[in-house]
Amino acid sequence: MSDWFATRVLQWATREGRTDLPWQQERTSYRVWISEIMLQQTQVRTVIPYFQRFTTRFPTVRSLAEASLDDVLSLWTGLGYYRRARHLHAAASQIVEDHGGEVPDTLDELTSLPGIGRSTAGAILASGFNQPGVILDGNVKRVLARFHRVDGELHRSPVLKKLWEFAELHTPTERCADYAQAIMDLGATCCTKSMPSCRICPVQKRCAAYQSDSVASYPMRNTRKPSRHETLKFLLAVDNSGRTLLQRQAEDGLWGGLWLPPRIEEETRLADLIQFGGIGGDLVHREGTIVPFTHTLSHIRFDVEATVIYLTSSPRINSSRDDLLWYDPKAPSALGLSRLTVALLEKIEK
Repeated sequence: MSDWFATRVLQWATREGRTDLPWQQERTSYRVWISEIMLQQTQVRTVIPYFQRFTTRFPTVRSLAEASLDDVLSLWTGLGYYRRARHLHAAASQIVEDHGGEVPDTLDELTSLPGIGRSTAGAILASGFNQPGVILDGNVKRVLARFHRVDGELHRSPVLKKLWEFAELHTPTERCADYAQAIMDLGATCCTKSMPSCRICPVQKRCAAYQSDSVASYPMRNTRKPSRHETLKFLLAVDNSGRTLLQRQAEDGLWGGLWLPPRIEEETRLADLIQFGGIGGDLVHREGTIVPFTHTLSHIRFDVEATVIYLTSSPRINSSRDDLLWYDPKAPSALGLSRLTVALLEKIEK
C-alpha cells in the first residue's frame, strides 16, 4: 500500500477505530447494507438499537422481502426518513427476484437497486465484500475537503467531482473493509464538524487546512434553504373501547405508507369514514381539543392541532375504505407509525 494518507488512516484505526459496532459482528453483505441505509443522515448511537431489532426480525434478504410493508415500517418508527425503509423493502424483493436472494457484488448492480447510490454501494462493496469500494459520505467529504482544502459548497457538482477524485485516489486495493470503516471513523470521531481533534489526527502533517490554520473554514457550509412552516389539523376519533381511527398515507407522500389520524379538511366528515348503520342515539359522547404543539422534520416545521371526539360505540369502517382501521394503543399491532402519530396518541392518553 503506497498511499500515505490511507496508510496513516489505517494505522490510526488500529489504535482508535471502532470495532464493537453490531454490523461489524457476524459481518455479511446483507447486514452491511442494512446498516449503511440506516446510517444515512442518522447518527450511529441512534441506529444501533434499530439495527439490532431489525436484523433480529429480518435476518436475511428473503425474510425482509417476504414481510409486509407495515412490518418493515413498524420497526422503523422513530428513525425518520421513512423512504429508506420503503426502498429497503423494494430492494429486497428485487434482490430475491434478480439475484437469487444474494446481495449483488458489483457497483452497477448495487446502484440499480432502490435507495442505493454510489457512496452506499461503495460502502457495501468495501465492508461487505472487501472490494475497493469508494466511499463519499458526509464524514469522508469533511475529511477530504480539509485535507485537500477543497473550496466551494459540498453539494456543487464541481466540488463533488473533486472529492470523488480524491476519494478514489486514496482508496486502497487491500484491507478494503478496514479502510472503509477507518475513514468513516476518522470523520466521525476525530475530524468532526465542530471542535476537531487536529492535534491527534493521523494526517495533520499533510492536511492543507491544518497547515494553513484554516480548518474551521472547511468544508464550506451549504447555503441553507429556509424551512417551511405549515399547520396540520387532525381528527382524533376514539371509540368506546379506546381505539383511535388511523389512516394509511399515500406512498408518494411525506409520510408515505405510514398510519396517521385523518387530516381535517373542509370536506372531511366522520360519516365519510365510518358507518352509522344500526347505532342508536348520539354517536359522539363528548369532544375536545389537544393543546397545540410543534412537530419538526428536517425541512418543515408543523404547528399541530387536533379535535378529539369520543364515540359511544365502535362504528364499522366503510367497506370501501381499505386505508382506515381502528388502532388499539394498549394492544399495538405491527403498523408503521410516524413519530407524529405516536405523539398524538400520547396526547389522547394524557
